[in-house]
Amino acid sequence: MDHVGVGVSDIDAAIEFYGRHVGFDRVLFDWTGELPAVEPFAGRAPQVRVAMLENRGATPIGPGRVKLVQVLDGDGPPPVPDGQAWGEVGVCEICLHVRNVREVHAALVAAGCEELMPAIAAEVAPHDVSLDISYVADPWGTKLELIEWTGLWRSLPGPARAEGVNHVAFGVTEMSRTRAFYERLGFTELLFESVDFFDPMAPWYRAPWYDPANLPAQHMTMPMPAQGAAIEPVVLDPAGHDCRGEWGHLGPMDFGIRVANIDAAVAELRGDGIEVHGEPQTIDLGEGREWRSVAFAEPDGNYVSLVEARY
Repeated sequence: MDHVGVGVSDIDAAIEFYGRHVGFDRVLFDWTGELPAVEPFAGRAPQVRVAMLENRGATPIGPGRVKLVQVLDGDGPPPVPDGQAWGEVGVCEICLHVRNVREVHAALVAAGCEELMPAIAAEVAPHDVSLDISYVADPWGTKLELIEWTGLWRSLPGPARAEGVNHVAFGVTEMSRTRAFYERLGFTELLFESVDFFDPMAPWYRAPWYDPANLPAQHMTMPMPAQGAAIEPVVLDPAGHDCRGEWGHLGPMDFGIRVANIDAAVAELRGDGIEVHGEPQTIDLGEGREWRSVAFAEPDGNYVSLVEARY
């Protein structure tokens, strides 16, 4: 997984915030124009400003990028989907791998993030991998999970810091179908699986969308690829409402899977019977750099694209 797309209402402020406080201080490109590649999601080619951010401290377990998007036409950025808690169909969080969860959490709260869950230590089955975890929300409502996989990876020495995107979480309706689909895209190694409700999330499930006395079961898995960030598909039982929202809405809303050769990858997907929406679109970023992407049909209609990064 290459990046998670985040809708914002003020991209200059978001670039400043993510660069100064979250460590994504390398702007790979900052582009404004009409974006036809997302027409299958948006129903049109919106006028947008897009900034792709990279963390200079990215590691093999926190390699992913953040793509900031501000919709400029129409009524501007659509709002966060009504009643979104966590795990409904749609993208629901960005997870950052960090060094020292408690210190990074405190620094982000001091910088203006909303505290959603204080830092705790836990282990996940089936391999009993230990981790520290917390949650905050950025100024545009994006849930940021902070995680340090203490039983899996030791960060390089240095101060407390975010290291890059570890995974994206998104809701689906059938776990077996989703696992089989993403295995074909290289997400083959299962780090953990859980079917219990994660109690610290209970305050996020609010009436009238949920009955706080009867919260849904959460089936979570984390398939990892050989390289790049992981994915965390989630099934709620009973199912929640559709929270994909309009493309470009505030908060996390899409993600991209990086490939070395997008034309070959498109041919391979089509050979496997996966619907690809048209041909790869190329954005000229200047100075010989290009951003190539194409949307494809995911089983639950989540907004996912292939990306070839030539920048």
